[in-house]
Amino acid sequence: MSTVNLTAETFESTITDNGIVFVDWWAAWCGPCRMFAPVYEKASEENPDIVFGKVDTEAEPELSGQAGITSIPTLMIFRDGIQLFGQPGALPAPALEDLIRQVKALDMDEVRREIAEHDHAHGDHDHDHAH
Repeated sequence: MSTVNLTAETFESTITDNGIVFVDWWAAWCGPCRMFAPVYEKASEENPDIVFGKVDTEAEPELSGQAGITSIPTLMIFRDGIQLFGQPGALPAPALEDLIRQVKALDMDEVRREIAEHDHAHGDHDHDHAH
């Protein structure tokens, strides 16, 4: 599968309706983004079980703002609707492959347990997770 362009309309549903979703925040004028694009595209073809989304920060300024994107490219990884990773900078192919392996290997029940414990420990009972 190749990469999917995400917009403000499709971003939330893509993340919640799929298991693993990678999101590449990019813009046409950004040199490192252009260098990262073929690496990302290749990974998307090698991992058909993962959704590889791309957000054009120029076309989606509001979405980028909500996501707190300050520099591009930024890669985010979600699994079961939970953000596991977010880091600016173009990754070399081996680093991206390594991340893909790690995310696939995660025990999501464990991750959810940790999040629940963290929320509980910090007394965050007053915030609703809007989905």
